[in-house]
Amino acid sequence: MTDQGELFPIPAGTEPKAPLATRLRPKTFADLIGQRQVVDVLRQLTQGGNLPSIILWGPPGSGKTTLAGLLSTETSARMVAMSAVTAGVADLRKVVAEAKVHRRAGLRTVLFIDEIHRFNKAQQDAILPHVEEGTVTLIGATTENPSFEVIAPLLSRSRVFRLEQLTHDELRQVVERGLGELRATIDDDAMDALLEVARGDARVALNGLEAAVALAGDAAIGVEQVERAMQQRHLLYDRAGDQHYDIVSALIKSVRGSDPDAAVYWMARMLEAGEDVMFVARRLVILAAEDIGLADPHALPVAVAAQQAAHFIGMPEAVLPLTEAALYLALAPKSNSALTSYGAARELIEETGNEPVPLHLRNAVTGLMKSMGYGRDYRYAHDYESGVADQVHLPEKLKGRKVYSPNPRDRKPGQ
Repeated sequence: MTDQGELFPIPAGTEPKAPLATRLRPKTFADLIGQRQVVDVLRQLTQGGNLPSIILWGPPGSGKTTLAGLLSTETSARMVAMSAVTAGVADLRKVVAEAKVHRRAGLRTVLFIDEIHRFNKAQQDAILPHVEEGTVTLIGATTENPSFEVIAPLLSRSRVFRLEQLTHDELRQVVERGLGELRATIDDDAMDALLEVARGDARVALNGLEAAVALAGDAAIGVEQVERAMQQRHLLYDRAGDQHYDIVSALIKSVRGSDPDAAVYWMARMLEAGEDVMFVARRLVILAAEDIGLADPHALPVAVAAQQAAHFIGMPEAVLPLTEAALYLALAPKSNSALTSYGAARELIEETGNEPVPLHLRNAVTGLMKSMGYGRDYRYAHDYESGVADQVHLPEKLKGRKVYSPNPRDRKPGQ
């Protein structure tokens, strides 16, 4: 029986090229785009050929794998890469055995584990003693918070570096390098579309660019080719321009206007266009205090919990707690008494200046302060059946002035 390799022989020299993102992987730190602050620290750490175990935490396409390779090269180490998705304890043991042989020959082994958060506790425990002994230097890459996903003993023996999503300008530089490599051109609108859809991910941007070039042929790449290559429509949304502020405004006013349909729609527009998840979460927390406030005191804990959950799980699942919070806030009764009360207090301060604290509210920490009347005639609220002491708490000159204007929808504690 003849195998397929003989039926369809591949002529010498015609092997498929590596993907564009792989071909353009930086060979030196100087070639790396973005992450300058982290790179500067890492270069200092590797001076003299030393390299501690590290965890690189950041979004997809931010340069984790590239940094691991550069660090290995910079310290003249042998790098062995494995994916936590496919590797098991047996694979780790094999790597460790080989590392011991190379160590006797004076060659350090860097063990790069991609998606280290997918290793279970037993697998991470298996790495620990070899990291402690220096048999291998660990470089772990993760998109998840390592505080939750990496065991404490391993984390304590590693330095954690947070990588940020590439900015539009940095991603543009990456794409321009790709255009040079492919000898292609792109329309301004198509470039904007590519950058928006890639959402700070250099690998997605370059692979999308390569596909768009194939679709465009000899012509300049247009928006249509980008959308077909990325299998996603370009959403008009500029995080630094009018679209950003218009859509944020629409989200805020939809929640304030108690319209759950519009609230979720505008939030989805932001997230689907690549807005920072934490920016959206912060807006919901602000809305909970500013527009719902005492009308539903549970709104703020709901919004804060959504922010924490979104930070913990990341995208795309982060949309679920954020949507729950947006719906809750839109459906909740509204009160802006927190906003108006603080505004009234600020105006009162601007009007009257620094009025002194009444003597009865001051603590008599020393005998001298007590002799000067500090704390005299202070009424302890718990001594009264009602739990309320009839005394002035504002400065003397402001006695009777009001800051809090109750909203009829405000709930009192216990209601």
